[in-house]
Amino acid sequence: MSLLEIILISVGLAMDAFAVAVCKGLAMKHGSTKKGIIIATYFGVFQALMPLIGYLLGIKFEKAISTLDHWIAFGLLVAIGINMIKESLKNDENDINDDVGFKTMVILAVATSIDALAVGVSFAFLKIHILTPLLLIGTITFAMSFLGVKMGNKFGDKLKNKSEILGGIILILMGVKILLDHFELF
Repeated sequence: MSLLEIILISVGLAMDAFAVAVCKGLAMKHGSTKKGIIIATYFGVFQALMPLIGYLLGIKFEKAISTLDHWIAFGLLVAIGINMIKESLKNDENDINDDVGFKTMVILAVATSIDALAVGVSFAFLKIHILTPLLLIGTITFAMSFLGVKMGNKFGDKLKNKSEILGGIILILMGVKILLDHFELF
């Protein structure tokens, strides 16, 4: 997998965190750099840890399912992408406030990074060295989350749904590319 592909997956994974960060920014009366850094740190760290956990699980079960690894990676990425798009189309008004306490942020960080766990499993099946993806996923998520808080505070919720749709499309396309690569069609 190329560096560009890893960056695209990182951006796709960061879109959930970006969308929630936009909502957190909306809830703030005045943009707070300190709160933005706290939110971005939680999201970046969890978004980097989840693929590591998935990767370790994937390595453990790799031999048992190595003949299906490309199909599993494809299925996971497409399912995550479709779910992100479906979630973005829901009009549920979450009651997100500007609280950045430990309990609130851990719940949000886990919720926005579950998809990264499945991507980590895909990385294991594809035998990708995990350090670079972890650093990119964490850094890109941190940057996009911080930006999301600032943008949400300034521009409102017009960004939330579009970012989730874009993230879903990116993950679906990467899943399709993995399958095409396996069959040497791309």
